[in-house]
Amino acid sequence: MESAPRSPNGFLSSLTADDFELIRPHLRTTDLQQEMVLVEVDETLKRAYLPHRGVISLVVKLARGEHVQVAMVGRDSIFGSFSALGDAVALNSAVVLVPGVASTIDIDQLRAAADQSATLRAALARHGLAVYAQIQQTAGCNASHTVESRLARCLLQTRDLSGSDKLVLTQESMAQMIGARRNSVSLVASTLQQANFIHYSRGHIEITNLDGLIRTSCECYGTVKAQYTRLLHPHIRCAAA
Repeated sequence: MESAPRSPNGFLSSLTADDFELIRPHLRTTDLQQEMVLVEVDETLKRAYLPHRGVISLVVKLARGEHVQVAMVGRDSIFGSFSALGDAVALNSAVVLVPGVASTIDIDQLRAAADQSATLRAALARHGLAVYAQIQQTAGCNASHTVESRLARCLLQTRDLSGSDKLVLTQESMAQMIGARRNSVSLVASTLQQANFIHYSRGHIEITNLDGLIRTSCECYGTVKAQYTRLLHPHIRCAAA
């Protein structure tokens, strides 16, 4: 089966040539500006986003005003996959965490294309399940693991999704990422810097010791990576078997 042309986005590059042609005429390119709100909870999601660069944060807003991140979507996937398969009402807010560029497509156009192709529907379902698996793991992680290990996990995931060791993250955004208070984030970031795992200054983070940060992270980092490999890259799993 012929594959689609290579794309900076993993979802697009994983499609068959026929499936890619179903959506190609409808794709547009847009900038992802940091802190841009893509959709609020209970709103109808009108467009799907397929990042080339940048990271989208899926956020739950609590009654007391706290914002907690439950998942991230980057260059490997798509935001809006389940909306194209069914209900387009957003279950959470989506905000740009790391700026970049994305392809976009109207949900109605993506749904119409999926109605014509079982393989496209299957691809959308796999990517939706991958995000759902990340949400489940994040819930367990925030309930059970230390602030230090959670911050290490989120920095590693952001690095993987953005493709860069250099990240621009405020204390507020890091607090949302791990469901902690800003003063706790400040203390933990200082600890990671003293261990020479990161360099942190005025919202700019550079990962300087990847292995050290991985050792500090909890099991959830590896678990999410394994789940994504199983769901999105089954050929890699089969080759290793």
